[in-house]
This record gives sequence, structure tokens and C-alpha cells, in this order.
Amino acid sequence: MTANGIVNLESHYSVAETIQRIESILQSKGVKLFALIDHSGEAEKASLTMPPTKLLIFGNPKGGTPLMQAAPSAAIDLPLKLLVAEDTNGKAQISYNDPAWLIARHNIPPELLQNIAVLKTIAETAAQ
Repeated sequence: MTANGIVNLESHYSVAETIQRIESILQSKGVKLFALIDHSGEAEKASLTMPPTKLLIFGNPKGGTPLMQAAPSAAIDLPLKLLVAEDTNGKAQISYNDPAWLIARHNIPPELLQNIAVLKTIAETAAQ
């Protein structure tokens, strides 16, 4: 588990390609994409610049609801999120909350880890 709970992974693709790969994976797994927030696009609308930075918010009630039933505070971290951002070297990075960290943070029974472990799989598959 990471110290601050955030896992960072370098993608072999651009931010746009990585987003497309994640969307495709979510669709194939029947996971709902609730929102795609384009932070860099909104910055541009405010006459500011930042590297491509997008946040995907997604989930499945069958997986997330039991976590929130076990620990209502988990709702602050759910639905699940993946941040895809271009770093200072022009590489796309995927960042997400470590599922084990979320379990520990909200004191959720460890057997429910499997409900959100897919987060790691989605990030790793999209990055490769």
C-alpha cells in the first residue's frame, strides 16, 4: 500500500488514447462511466493552460453498494476514479486510489476488497 493511498502508473499511450482504452475496458466489463471531467479543457475555457488532464468517474452498484453499506463514509471515495494526466516529460500517467488503502481508510471488512480490486486491473490493462 502506498503512503498516501495514490498509485501512479505510466501509460504507454497518450492521454487521449489512454482514456479511449479505459472507456473500452469499462464498456466490456459492463461498468458504467458516470462522468469524464476534462480539467485541462475547463482550464482552457478560463484562459489558463495545463497539460491534458482528465478524470473518469465510474462504477457498478453491485460492487460499490456493499462497501457503502459496511461504511457509509466510503461514499466520499465512490464511485471509483481514474485520473489520466500528462506529466512534465509528456508521458501519460494514470493515478488512482489504492483499493487496499480505501478499505483501510474506511475500516471496511477486507473481504469486500474484491469489489473494487478491478480498479487496479483496469488501470494496468489500459496502460499496457
